[in-house]
Amino acid sequence: MAFNDCFRLNYPGNPHPGDLIEVLRPGYQHWALYLGDGYVINIAPTDGFPASFTSAKSIFSTKAQVKMQLLKDVVGNDTYRINNKYDETYPPLPVEEVLQRSEFVIGREVSYDIFVNNCEHFVTLLRYGEGISEQANRAISAIGFVTAAAAAFSFLGLFPKRQRAKYY
Repeated sequence: MAFNDCFRLNYPGNPHPGDLIEVLRPGYQHWALYLGDGYVINIAPTDGFPASFTSAKSIFSTKAQVKMQLLKDVVGNDTYRINNKYDETYPPLPVEEVLQRSEFVIGREVSYDIFVNNCEHFVTLLRYGEGISEQANRAISAIGFVTAAAAAFSFLGLFPKRQRAKYY
């Protein structure tokens, strides 16, 4: 066995600079953009929650830090895949421009909103020049459906009326 066969720098799926990386986490997906040499750029909420409450941080945060990290550190024990799913709808910017835009924002604090400015919006803005998040659109639609259903049930009187306690 040759020395080069012992050590591989390739990651599963062999990502290329500018690729979108979808990290499959329980209940949601985290997104990063591959920079090369094992590094990605992504955002992480900064508001005061302990690190163990990552998903709770996402829901309630209003600020995020742009980080350049090793892909393996971002993925942790989760799995990931290369997912440039918007390429047919939005033409990717030239890789050099994507990398330059990425370099410009590393270390900055940015505004964060799970519905309109999340990690998927961030990386698609870098890759395509437009922030897109199918995940956020699904969540907004679900919330809208639940709200409309609750309003309809209330209007139709399908929720049981609470009885006031009588005190004698």
